[in-house]
Amino acid sequence: MLGLRTKTFIFLLSFLFLLGGGLSFLWPRIEIGVAYKAKILCSGVFVSKRQPESILTEDLGADDLSNLKVISTHIDHSQKIVSASFLGIIKKAAKYKPLRGCSLIYDRDIPTVNIRENFDPKATSEQKQEEKPRVHIPFSKDKTRHSISNLVDQNRLEAVLEWGFSEPHPTYLRRTRAVVILYQGQIIAERYAPGISKTTPLLGWSMSKSVMNTMVGILIYQGKLTLDDPVPVDEWQKPGDLRAQITLKHLLHMTSGLEFNEDNTEILNDVNTMLLDRPDMAGFAAKKELAVPVGSSWSYSSGTTNIIAGILRKIIGENAYLHFLYRHFFEPLDMLRAVMETDPSGTLVGASFMYASARDWAKIGQLFLQDGVWDGHRILPEGWVKFSTTPVPQSPHGQYGAHFWLRIPREFQGGNFSSILPPDAYHAVGHEGQFLSIIPSRELVVVRLGFTRYAEAWNHAEFLNMILDALHP
Repeated sequence: MLGLRTKTFIFLLSFLFLLGGGLSFLWPRIEIGVAYKAKILCSGVFVSKRQPESILTEDLGADDLSNLKVISTHIDHSQKIVSASFLGIIKKAAKYKPLRGCSLIYDRDIPTVNIRENFDPKATSEQKQEEKPRVHIPFSKDKTRHSISNLVDQNRLEAVLEWGFSEPHPTYLRRTRAVVILYQGQIIAERYAPGISKTTPLLGWSMSKSVMNTMVGILIYQGKLTLDDPVPVDEWQKPGDLRAQITLKHLLHMTSGLEFNEDNTEILNDVNTMLLDRPDMAGFAAKKELAVPVGSSWSYSSGTTNIIAGILRKIIGENAYLHFLYRHFFEPLDMLRAVMETDPSGTLVGASFMYASARDWAKIGQLFLQDGVWDGHRILPEGWVKFSTTPVPQSPHGQYGAHFWLRIPREFQGGNFSSILPPDAYHAVGHEGQFLSIIPSRELVVVRLGFTRYAEAWNHAEFLNMILDALHP
């Protein structure tokens, strides 16, 4: 029979073993939560310019994020740094920089892109406007164009807005923040939640992927990229590495074959690890091995888009990389408050971290509706919109094109995957119910931005059909 001291010793060993196992399980998950709180609060305050109390209460205080309340935060407005801490043990911080937005700070040295600090996209755009007057609103200002008031049922449109901002369920909240509806290039309906305005840059999450599509299209139009050649990713260049077969088209189509776990039910999935625990996101994704042969199947992957962002950095060059997006895309469309954030290494987080106002997101839709032409100037190559909206054969039900969705994902259409929309409709879609929908046959662009934590709370197919019903044939 064991003595009392021996039993106590065994009990303590068992307790420490269990405690160690629990800590090893919880620690990395807590780190993700601390990093998330620091990053989201930093971007909300310094990019969106919202009040910290609103962000902490709404964005970081939702019921399903209640665990984040034990994480304390501090905002250093002079240094533009947001710190977050769990019991003073696990600490993370994010810093805001011009052109780059907010990115997490890592202890180890990280090479950063060379940015000319005196570059001011707003000043540059104003200088160009003095040389050649430009409109500041993207939508049609042609006085010869007929009024569309007789083509729109305003009472129905008002009912659509009421529906979009209503909260019919006490738990599954829609939390719509902005809606902009363009018809024939004109704003016919627009509404914002309290604290949000027509100039507030809002996070598009994976709608950012469609902006990366645009950036690729611009470079192809300039003759700096091709779709079918293997891409210059250093990690794939060793002899016998089958990843060397991957082309830009494979990446845009999400058919690279690379491993990447995007399962939102797992906290430590690849996308959370990449966005919140890796200073070089493109490098993290590029190190993934092939799960299936290149081009054989479709698999949605945020890592894939960040690999594209890394490729573009190499093609454009360090000195011009961040300026490129502003000068060749944001400035022509007068999207002067838009920001695509970088990771700590200086690479654009093309998968997830683009901030723009609802009107600016609508401009992107109008650009595609106009086949890549803006203010009489071609920005995207002829045929690019068609390429972007051609179904990838490997994608289920032909639901995906080149970084655009051709069908609304099932979770945002009430579980019904057969909703009736015009067949030419396509969408940029982001986490928490972000949508940019384009319906060329009806000359319609719809932006809906929100903080919809439960996908079933937002039926985007129903929303679009209500809008279509408000337009007279």
